Amino acid sequence: MSDLMLIEDHLNLLPTNPLIGPNLDELGSRFPDMLEPYDHTLLAQAQRAAHDLGFTNYVRRGVYASLPGPMLETPAEYRYLRTIGADAVGMSTVPEVIAARHMNLPVLAISVITDLCSPGKLKKVDIADILRAAAAAEPRLTALIRAVLERQ
Repeated sequence: MSDLMLIEDHLNLLPTNPLIGPNLDELGSRFPDMLEPYDHTLLAQAQRAAHDLGFTNYVRRGVYASLPGPMLETPAEYRYLRTIGADAVGMSTVPEVIAARHMNLPVLAISVITDLCSPGKLKKVDIADILRAAAAAEPRLTALIRAVLERQ
């Protein structure tokens, strides 16, 4: 726990998305391409920054699944998410990425892994455990973001 995951792709399992409704043409195309939602150059810079900072043991790459929450997943849901290709799950990030890509902005997203969702390794957690794991990752996350921004 408390690892960082550079998001390479996502699964949008939310019931809606920020582009539903009237399109604001000045912001972007009605149907933005989502083939590469996460900028490969920024991902490479983040990976190099993690290496330079000595964080390679704490930084992974993977696919993020976004679910509506506000509850944690059941064992069956975790199995399903693994089966469809998710490495991590959360309740945010994807709508913001969709909106940014709609505006043709490059995106780098980093998720803090706060609990294990591997079938067979599940254990009962509460929000306090999750908040502690997130707090433990914060110094590495901040350093990594600063290092990427310095490369811009």
